[in-house]
Amino acid sequence: MYLRRFFIVALVTIFAGCATYAGLNYDQLFGEQHVRDRRAALESTDSVHFLEDVKPIIDNRCVVCHACYDAPCQLKMSSVEGIDRGASKELVYQGTRLTAATPTRLFEDAQTTQEWRALGFHPVLNERDQTPTANMEAGLVARLLMQKEQHPLPDDVQLEGFDFSIDREQVCPTIEELDQYQQDYPTWGMPYGMPNLNNQEYNTLLSWLEDGAVMNKTIPLTLEQQALVNQYEALFNGDSKRHQLVARYVYEHLFLSHLYFSDLETPRFFTLVRSETPPGQPVKRIATRRPYDDPMVDRVYYRLIPEQGTIVDKTHMPFALNKQRIDNWNQWFFKPEYSVTKLPSYAPEVAANPMTAFIDLPVKSRFKFMLDNAQNTISAFIKGPVCRGQLALNVINDRFWVFFLDPDKSDIPEVNEFYRSQADNLKLPGELESNTLPVTNWVLYSRQQARYLEAKSAFINEWFKDGRHLDTNVIWTGNGTNPNAALTIFRHFDSASVVQGMVGEPPKTAWILDYALLERIHYLLVAGFDVYGNFGHQLITRMFMDFLRLEGESNFVALLPRDVRHVEQSSWYQEQSTQLSDFLQRNVKPFDQPTQVQYHTDNPKAELYAKLQHKLSPVLNDRYDIVDTGFSDDNEALLRQIAQIKGEGLRSIPQIMMLMIDGNNGQSQLFTLLHNNAHTNISSLFDEESNRDYQHDDLTLVRGVIGSYPAAYLSLDENQIPALVNMLKNMRNEQDYVKLLDAFAIRRSNPEFWSFSDKVHQWYRQDQPIEFGLLDYNRFENR
Repeated sequence: MYLRRFFIVALVTIFAGCATYAGLNYDQLFGEQHVRDRRAALESTDSVHFLEDVKPIIDNRCVVCHACYDAPCQLKMSSVEGIDRGASKELVYQGTRLTAATPTRLFEDAQTTQEWRALGFHPVLNERDQTPTANMEAGLVARLLMQKEQHPLPDDVQLEGFDFSIDREQVCPTIEELDQYQQDYPTWGMPYGMPNLNNQEYNTLLSWLEDGAVMNKTIPLTLEQQALVNQYEALFNGDSKRHQLVARYVYEHLFLSHLYFSDLETPRFFTLVRSETPPGQPVKRIATRRPYDDPMVDRVYYRLIPEQGTIVDKTHMPFALNKQRIDNWNQWFFKPEYSVTKLPSYAPEVAANPMTAFIDLPVKSRFKFMLDNAQNTISAFIKGPVCRGQLALNVINDRFWVFFLDPDKSDIPEVNEFYRSQADNLKLPGELESNTLPVTNWVLYSRQQARYLEAKSAFINEWFKDGRHLDTNVIWTGNGTNPNAALTIFRHFDSASVVQGMVGEPPKTAWILDYALLERIHYLLVAGFDVYGNFGHQLITRMFMDFLRLEGESNFVALLPRDVRHVEQSSWYQEQSTQLSDFLQRNVKPFDQPTQVQYHTDNPKAELYAKLQHKLSPVLNDRYDIVDTGFSDDNEALLRQIAQIKGEGLRSIPQIMMLMIDGNNGQSQLFTLLHNNAHTNISSLFDEESNRDYQHDDLTLVRGVIGSYPAAYLSLDENQIPALVNMLKNMRNEQDYVKLLDAFAIRRSNPEFWSFSDKVHQWYRQDQPIEFGLLDYNRFENR
């Protein structure tokens, strides 16, 4: 076998080295190209070989760069369907496009490989004659693997001749263009800009490709899994109008989630989809740009389908299904007395506004549904289609805490009626669909939001007079058991993370979300956002989020003493524009009732944080704290000191670094070091750099994984912790950072990179098995 492959590789090398070969006709050499059936029965030798031997290599060496919307050349290798689909020269992230692009969502916008060919995707596997020579010579993956073998990484610490920028110009050659690509970029074989595969991995992949790249058929459900699917599909597809409305609401909030049956010993993840066909029949998926777009059928059915792709961290949002969940949904949606006489329209002016579409569902029920797994709700804002999103994410600070109003204490007839009265003022840009003129609509939405805030201020001013005062009793405590009551959001420049608990030192800002605000953010950033939309759609989405952030911040400062509210919030927007200053005055000043929270120092914000921390202490998640690591007390204390490091000297530290520290007890611990970028304000759309406040940058070190895109890996022993902390404390410039890398880094040029990557993933999988997903190396730095 290996001797045969040697001759084939030699032949390929000879051909590829001929300058004239680029002009040869592949059809004449290997027959015409057409889609091949590469799926074998699960019990077959080929299928078992792929699942047990080949797929783990593809996952851990290829999927770590080729999985999301921003996978190079749209090549998603996380599933059989993605590998078969191949690659495209079209960019998903193209912020300047004037008209919306055609969506190319795997599993949704085309169902067969032939349909993907019609949409411009070209194969990365040989689709001509299935001979060993043709499979190697006419297959892009095979040729790129051999290119890397022939031209390994240069022996440099910092690699030269590679472009690792996130917005680099992509080169996506077809097989016919590959010879020129290899002449122009000889060191750009795969894995790109990473060490080559080891001999076993390389030979396994080449052998599989040579034999026709046979993969597996879909893995069927077990009897136990199918029984649970049947149970939930029956719940989602009741015939009454109430059932249909509740199912639509649940779907529009969970369509991005990975659902799993938490009572099963080995969870399998599922996706909730709309189908033309009812339970018991094969799913016929309804594909629309948005989950609330017109399905163009008389009756929509909601179905659970098994997730086909490898789970990757950047899109993984696990959501447990179990008896408690069903009991809660029954309690919230089916036991209360209310009537649904007519289902809402799918017209954009109705469907894009949840305050209109779901006006018949009790507000408290909707709010409890979103809060029950609030981390998942807010993760959808962050882990949805925005695999990269500086324009979208420069609307939030780098780290802040989020709290919620208590749905039981806000379940007042007057509050519910207020939301009903404000339906027109709560419209969202999603009703404009995917082609938007931002400037004109910005003015309209600005006026609309102003009307809503004025009405809200008038309402709460009236409500909290006559002896009623706002205090921390309005904050949801998770009923003493739910750890979603407090969340921490981290921004990592063009990605973000949300975790349970009040993680890190007290932040500059915090939000308190009521029902209307939480719901509108979901329909702005998740249900109503189209990653394929034009520049105007993406810009108006970001501009509108300014309003919602300010509203969440205003809810928080309302708990502060009356005379410091405006001063505190304005301090978050130094050098603010006149328009923003006017907006802040209008947003904060009208709520002029005193707080009942008792303050005793000249730092009421710190006191408020402490009160909230105490109030929520039964449910605060401490999994990220640096305790019980197995390290000595002194070394744990040193690691905790990293959170006190601040200043311009941190400028060179990337957004996310992960540290593997081998303890003296023989156990390893994984940590994430997050660089929190400070800003004078975050109200500027395009010139973020001018708003950076480097002297107030700081760090957050946590045990475990936060963030999907590590930019650097560090490896050290416990006895090196003092040296690490000392270098961080004394960091002043890029040269100091490079010294840190020289001392501890596993760079992308390091021959041990892949084995270290495997160690990180193994730790993550063992420590957080449900949340685990493969990390992404598209942001990994070259320094």
